[in-house]
Amino acid sequence: MTGGSLGLRTGSYGSLQQQVQNGFLPATQTTPILVRKPTKMLFSSSREKERILLFICRYAGRRRVAMLLLVILALLVFVFGSFMVNKESNSTSHIGSMNPYLSNHPMSSNPSRVEDNLGDKNYSGQISLHGSDQSGAPSTPPPPPPTTIAAASRATYVSGSSLSSDHLCGKFVFPPPPPANSKRIGPRPCPVCYLPVEQAIASMPSSPSISPVLRNLTYAHDDNPIKTETHGGSDFGGYPSLKQRNDSFDIKESMAVHCGFVKGSKPGYQSGFDIDEADLMELEQFHDVIVASAIFGNYDVIQQPKNISEAARKNVPFYMFIDEETEAYMKNSSVLDSSKKVGLWRTIVVHNIPYTDPRRNGKVPKLLLHRIFPNVRYSIWIDGKLQLVVDPYQILERFLWRENANLAISKHYKRFDVYEEAEANKAAGKFDNASIDYQIEFYRREGLTPYSLAKFPITSDVPEGCVIVKEHIPITNLFTCLWFNEVDRFTPRDQLSFSTVRDKMMSKVSWNINMFLDCERRNFVIQAYHRDLLEQLSPPVTPVAPRIRYPPALPSNNPIVKSPVKKSNRRRGDRKSGQRRHRKVVAGGRDNNPF
Repeated sequence: MTGGSLGLRTGSYGSLQQQVQNGFLPATQTTPILVRKPTKMLFSSSREKERILLFICRYAGRRRVAMLLLVILALLVFVFGSFMVNKESNSTSHIGSMNPYLSNHPMSSNPSRVEDNLGDKNYSGQISLHGSDQSGAPSTPPPPPPTTIAAASRATYVSGSSLSSDHLCGKFVFPPPPPANSKRIGPRPCPVCYLPVEQAIASMPSSPSISPVLRNLTYAHDDNPIKTETHGGSDFGGYPSLKQRNDSFDIKESMAVHCGFVKGSKPGYQSGFDIDEADLMELEQFHDVIVASAIFGNYDVIQQPKNISEAARKNVPFYMFIDEETEAYMKNSSVLDSSKKVGLWRTIVVHNIPYTDPRRNGKVPKLLLHRIFPNVRYSIWIDGKLQLVVDPYQILERFLWRENANLAISKHYKRFDVYEEAEANKAAGKFDNASIDYQIEFYRREGLTPYSLAKFPITSDVPEGCVIVKEHIPITNLFTCLWFNEVDRFTPRDQLSFSTVRDKMMSKVSWNINMFLDCERRNFVIQAYHRDLLEQLSPPVTPVAPRIRYPPALPSNNPIVKSPVKKSNRRRGDRKSGQRRHRKVVAGGRDNNPF
């Protein structure tokens, strides 16, 4: 092997000109190429890396350093995870804002929940609308864009949207949604613009509203009702045939329909749901406005209204219907005395209640107030578990008079479809599943379809029926009569039959119901738990064990032994957690006591 080849393989450090002369490189390259020798910095840097590695290995083995590294690593993982979660929630909120019903129905952070929650929660979420039109046939015009529907729906329910600029609530709008907060779950109230009580009273119409088409409504009477069909009806509500039921939806100028109290000369007198004669005379008095509620089967705890004006205290009676069981409990607990008054509530005791189910009994005053109070213009019904916290005049002005409506009820905070409501009732065990399935199948055969955008401007088929604000005129009285007949024929779950009665009536007459936001309802009523849940939630009272006294020990010459107490800088009475107090040991104590 030549020296040149050896120099070429080993990367000789000779000059390029000499290599060209020796024939190892071509002579055509005249410009010299400088090749830098590897400096000592390269070797020093590699040595430094080795030293750093050895240093890390030497100290990483120590316990404190290892723990510090683990803490730093955990901190980095936590920060990275928090960043990813925030990024994902922001993207979900952005997607939820594209929902066509989002502006009208505020959402929770859980995409599967839909809650009227303006003012206190984030607005992200989704709504599942079963049965929406997916055919895409070219002859059928496509529904409006979601943003247009959302804007129209929003304008329908924003307070004061149709008011003049000089109205106190004319410029009121819902505040922008608050930032997302996963800790605030569940439906919340939203702001509502109420007029002052004096102005609300001044807004009361001087004459009743005009009832469309229907002018004269009478009620069926039968002292000996006989069941002619296999399903539905009762001795209290009668047994209307399917033909009679269907004819009752054909609205005419004069109509006679079943509406409870089929027996007796008048409602409350030998009709089932009987009321004392003195109370009946009071219920027949004229009132512009009443507030009514009921507790049957001792199911709820009576809630006292708040923020009631002096005018309402003087002119608006508050009636609470109770059965004998509830009356006995209230008397035994000293809540009710001979005055029949519990705070603002005037109790009305009901005898001979028509149903064994307290929920069905509660539907009688809820839906048939116009039969119990024949001379009342306006009524506000609230369930027995609710507490009224806004003046009745302000509620009537906001949801009836301002909207030119004669019946108002809030939408369900979460569900809009009857089929979904039925499944939720079955899952929660609200009633017998077979009865719910029978009712829904009956409605399906009649033409009930899942809720879809085709029903707009109707935005819900499911009410939150615990509050009903009503003007007593023939068309609204007919609606609650037919609604009660459905409850009497099928299940007492009135949310399932509401849309069927409403849609059948709306197909015959130009009339509508003000279905306001559930978050607005939560603004003027506060919901409490039922009595059984309150008793379960209340902490059990732990009995105090009696102190055992032992007889004194016999005299003994043994000395008293005290445990040594170390001096400490702690103040008197302070002691460490888990430290037991030392006690004196007396000779002849309990173990050595001969007694």
